[in-house]
Amino acid sequence: MNKQSVEQIVQAVGGKENIIAATHCVTRLRFALKDEGKVNKEALEQIDIVKGSFSANGQFQVVIGQGLVDKVYNEMIEMTGLGRATKQEIKDAAEAKLNPLQRAIKTLADIFIPILPAIVTAGLLMGINNVLTGPGIFYEGKSFVEVHKEWADLASMINLIANTAFVFLPGLIGWSAVTKFGGSPLLGIVLGLMLVHPDLLNAWGWGAAKEKGDIPVWHLFGLDVQKVGYQGQVLPVLVASYVLAKIEQYLRKRIPDAFQLLLVAPLSLLITGFSAFIAIGPITFAIGNAITGVFVTIFDNVPAIGGFLYGALYAPLVVTGMHHTFLPVDLQLISSTGGTFLWPILVMSNIAQGSAALAMMFLAKDEKLKGLAFTSSVSAYLGITEPAMFGVNLRFRYPFIFAMTGAAIAGMFITINKVLAPSIGVGGLPGFLSIVPQKWMPFFIGMALAIVIPFVLTYVFGKFKKETK
Repeated sequence: MNKQSVEQIVQAVGGKENIIAATHCVTRLRFALKDEGKVNKEALEQIDIVKGSFSANGQFQVVIGQGLVDKVYNEMIEMTGLGRATKQEIKDAAEAKLNPLQRAIKTLADIFIPILPAIVTAGLLMGINNVLTGPGIFYEGKSFVEVHKEWADLASMINLIANTAFVFLPGLIGWSAVTKFGGSPLLGIVLGLMLVHPDLLNAWGWGAAKEKGDIPVWHLFGLDVQKVGYQGQVLPVLVASYVLAKIEQYLRKRIPDAFQLLLVAPLSLLITGFSAFIAIGPITFAIGNAITGVFVTIFDNVPAIGGFLYGALYAPLVVTGMHHTFLPVDLQLISSTGGTFLWPILVMSNIAQGSAALAMMFLAKDEKLKGLAFTSSVSAYLGITEPAMFGVNLRFRYPFIFAMTGAAIAGMFITINKVLAPSIGVGGLPGFLSIVPQKWMPFFIGMALAIVIPFVLTYVFGKFKKETK
């Protein structure tokens, strides 16, 4: 790393006067820029220490690498005289430039990204449980624990540990959402857990109870309010979290400090709790089921078209950041139907992007591009596609298009074969652990399609393109 490289980065992003604020994470410089149109991406990616760049959620990010990014950032601050900014300050500066739709998508991302590690971990553990309890994996018509009964309790304990994040999902969302909306995280946790309290009818038993006509109710103000929990539900706790945060903010401004401890939290929870069970919960529960119904109807009636389109469009959704809107849909599908058919297609898209980047490694003459293509393809195969997409595939365009093609065909194939994931895990090669074992074979065939098609198309076209030039 030298001063000249840092100076080149500053000039490539439009100069010091174009930088509103800058910070860094583990591997990337993060800029809030006045005008991203002034960025010279071609010049930026010719700098020896730069491994790639992309724009997301109003931030322009330059991939430098672990360890080195600290030195580059410190040198840049010293050179430009810019003040050191926190990640939150950068987020706030970037968010001010977003339109309402982008802001809504970013809000969803800010809520779900912090809880994603817990959900992915739960998915991996549920995958281990699937391997132990799935019939026909190791023995004809029998599961591993049926043959080796001494392992049954271990599988049961793994399942309990894995299920916790999904059973108490509203608690996780409540914490993250109330924090995002400006309320107290602890109240968010209490709100989320309140919606899955053991005294309530479990949401997964609601359908059967409705058929029997024995749903328990509270008699409040002349109303019959159903005593139903919201296990695995997303919309009820999201809306209730927003209401809780706004009520808390309102009360904190108007209640004297001496009485805040006694009044703010109890009143906030009481008002939100009544609202959640009387109105918010039933309305959003119906909306959530309607959204689920739309996706289920499409994928039941025209699975080939649904799988093909979602496979083709998932990578462009990642580019725009809109893919974050589908995580709540996945969780809703898991809660309502026992499995999601969308998440397995996500895996196909990630693998396809990795395969296209891997083909570019064999095509590239430049050693820096070779290294970036290889490392980013490995990253994509493990579920993180941004380095492959922004650092390699979008840069040359045709690898990105062929990755979309492979993902679309693989997505169509696995959807026709009704591949389901009862949990969300690692969105790459280890993703099979989150698939129901009975559907591993079509899933593996889909993975093969997602690996081979983008690789072959990218490599052949790349060779042809160079020869015709």
